[in-house]
Amino acid sequence: MKKPAELRKHLQQWVPDLDRNPDKLHMFVNKGRVSAQHGGNLSFEQHYQLEIIVTDFGESLDVLNVPLLIWISEHQADILLNPDAKTKAVEFEAEIIDASKADIRITLELSERVIVQPAAGGGYTCAHVDEPPLPDLTGPTGWAIYPNGDPVAEDDGG
Repeated sequence: MKKPAELRKHLQQWVPDLDRNPDKLHMFVNKGRVSAQHGGNLSFEQHYQLEIIVTDFGESLDVLNVPLLIWISEHQADILLNPDAKTKAVEFEAEIIDASKADIRITLELSERVIVQPAAGGGYTCAHVDEPPLPDLTGPTGWAIYPNGDPVAEDDGG
């Protein structure tokens, strides 16, 4: 599985306490399942629940949620785009240790596509592929902003 390691690295990069104290960040894969079809190849999808536990966390839950949502929007955007899934995309629990610290448990559903191909000389190779790019959902707006009624001049770098 590729995504738990990527998410760990991302959280440590954006949450200073986890960068300083990586032993506070624990990850577990629960309820894993494989989805495959009988056919011309052995490629499959892994679906699993990722449980993230952060111990003795002394900051706001927002400090974890913002980088987590950024990562999800790049690596598992389908759960934010699906109206039924987005309300359950990220679940959390907290055990309040004292007035300044808590143990936080965050759970999210992830999936990974694995492309399986025969290897030269026998056996197989497995490649965990990134999520397909999303279409540009913003589109042209036809709007422009003119502060004080004047168009903003582009900086020509000079």
